[in-house]
Amino acid sequence: MLEFLPYLAIYTIPILLILTAVVTIHELGHFWMAKACDVAIDQFAIGFGKPIVQWTDKSGVQWRIGWIPLGGYVRFAGDSNEASVPDSEDLEDLRSQIEAKLGKEAVGRFYHFKPVWQRALVAAAGPAANFVLALVIFMAIFMTLETARLRPVVGEVMPNSPAAAAGFQPGDVIKSVNGREIRDFEEFKIFVMLRSGETIHVTVDRAGEQKVLSPTLRRIAEKDGVTGAKIKRGQVGIGPDPNALYYYRARNPVEGFNEATHAIWVRLETTFTYIGRIFKGRENGDQFSGIVGMAGAAGGVTKATIKASPDLGTFFANFGLNMVAFAASISIGIGFVNLLPIPMLDGGHLVFYAYEAIARRPLAAKVQAASFKVGLALVLALMLFATWNDLVRYDAFRFIGGLIS
Repeated sequence: MLEFLPYLAIYTIPILLILTAVVTIHELGHFWMAKACDVAIDQFAIGFGKPIVQWTDKSGVQWRIGWIPLGGYVRFAGDSNEASVPDSEDLEDLRSQIEAKLGKEAVGRFYHFKPVWQRALVAAAGPAANFVLALVIFMAIFMTLETARLRPVVGEVMPNSPAAAAGFQPGDVIKSVNGREIRDFEEFKIFVMLRSGETIHVTVDRAGEQKVLSPTLRRIAEKDGVTGAKIKRGQVGIGPDPNALYYYRARNPVEGFNEATHAIWVRLETTFTYIGRIFKGRENGDQFSGIVGMAGAAGGVTKATIKASPDLGTFFANFGLNMVAFAASISIGIGFVNLLPIPMLDGGHLVFYAYEAIARRPLAAKVQAASFKVGLALVLALMLFATWNDLVRYDAFRFIGGLIS
């Protein structure tokens, strides 16, 4: 059993550190915006469980670091539940309690009595911080390192493939697909992966002549080379030209910003496309991933880094870079998920605040309470669904069965 401990460390420690860092940035987004809006804050926690260390700053905020490194939270003064949504009929009672303890002038510093636009800013600041984190990381990478890229040049066409049937030839330069410009081969590969069963229209440059080829993508199931997970994706049947490899580094902050925003948009567009295909009945959601999948990806990257590093110094340099880049992708995912209009998440709060701004009164207490329960159940169901997908994708049940037998 002891031989599994190194693997356990490889798959758990990196993702715990990344999630704690990314969620802390998310909560700091709420914290900083609340400070800017002069909101009274009780506590800021990094991690959960009993605190390893805690202290109170000059403004009265209690800072604590918990022993379970899995995220964190910020708690505003007067919060009645985890979602920062008190029952509307209790607001007057809360006002009376504040006035009795701290005086009338203190009421305005409590989150629930702030103007709705300020509460909306505080709610949106968490996801915004995640996107800013990803932007900063990608800009730093593009401006300081030369990243390897492949120009979208066809190097080989697999026999009996959709590409062969559509007339692709080695040397074709892919210019666009379905009207969208393609800048490198990886971008084309991602586009194809998400559109199995569809007919796409690819514009190629062949010896100076523009041609439009229309392959119908097939669906394949194979193991990912890094994580080892089973992935179902679209395939066209072409390989890149290895001679089209080049190295890129942004020359200035504007170019770095453009590259970083493009990287973020590609990841968001991939998510939008996949969700859209689920609603169209073209996907069953089996690629949704949760904490197990993230741990598998982080572990796979760690193992690949170990294999590719000839010495300890190189390993730590490569590991740090890979984990920072992975953290950027995780941060985008957390920012996106939190903007979903689900009660309990930041997006749910924004929906409530939009209603309040239009109706000029908070949503009814019973509706808020029911919405919170539905939102909690939905979030838990999504977590269970994602975890089931992860276990199936990594053949966990077969592995457990092997241990038992």
